Amino acid sequence: MPRRWPVPSTFSIVAWDPLNGDLGVAVQSKFLAVGAYVPAARAGVGAIATQAYANLSYGPRGLELLAQGLSAPEVLERLIGEDELRAQRQLGIVDASGRAAAYTGSECFSWAGHLVGEGWCCQGNILVGEGTIQAMANAFLEAQGELAERLLAALAAGQAAGGDRRGQQSAALLVVRVGGGYGGLSDRYIDLRVDDHPRPIEELARLLKLHRIYFQRPRPEDLLPLEGALLDQVRQELARLGYHPGPLGTPLDERTRQALFEFASLENLEERLSQGPWIDPVVLDFLREKGNPA
Repeated sequence: MPRRWPVPSTFSIVAWDPLNGDLGVAVQSKFLAVGAYVPAARAGVGAIATQAYANLSYGPRGLELLAQGLSAPEVLERLIGEDELRAQRQLGIVDASGRAAAYTGSECFSWAGHLVGEGWCCQGNILVGEGTIQAMANAFLEAQGELAERLLAALAAGQAAGGDRRGQQSAALLVVRVGGGYGGLSDRYIDLRVDDHPRPIEELARLLKLHRIYFQRPRPEDLLPLEGALLDQVRQELARLGYHPGPLGTPLDERTRQALFEFASLENLEERLSQGPWIDPVVLDFLREKGNPA
């Protein structure tokens, strides 16, 4: 069968964080909206990237098999064994125990290949050369921070080493965590896509920073007690913005809580609200900037 064009020819990394069990995929391609096709992941189960002449059934089918208890290598063998067009496919899988496996079909456009390590795999096709994949692996292993930042570092390194030989167009970052989604009701901890952009990895990095601001839940040790002078300042800023907090010089009351809730909700900061008598420094900074614009 002849090769088909266009295809999600790309470079990607699939990985697992042994510290907290996060699973994720990061991908870049000279292909429109690559994030709609390549990545698939489920918390506590695994993560998958399907590319080249991508078989989009690999994502849901692979996650189903992982959920049944098969390892990443076993799932990979099952998927490609059932696929008559496997020579045109490329696939990377990591399971929830950190076992990784990857496959590059013999008919993928050159340069095409993959690297597999403990808890991660990098794969790419139509690349400038093997250096893209090696640079990704090195950057991922050396990077600090959460899985999302490490995956993004791998993408940036891959691009700096040459990347997709056709250029750039889209990128995506998917990280899953049990209860990590909005409101704690899904596993979509981070799900960001840049569908069409001249520098999609840079734009993805900008979006990740915004995501951290708006949706990162505060660490308990960072919260500030809403009392005394700080509480009065919060009330003054809220009042300046048209909200109706409680009177100055009194303990935290329901009126102030409600005013702060309304402000945070309108600014899309509700994930950063505390249930106790504290305030997140990010919410406080937003409040100060809104109340005192430059």
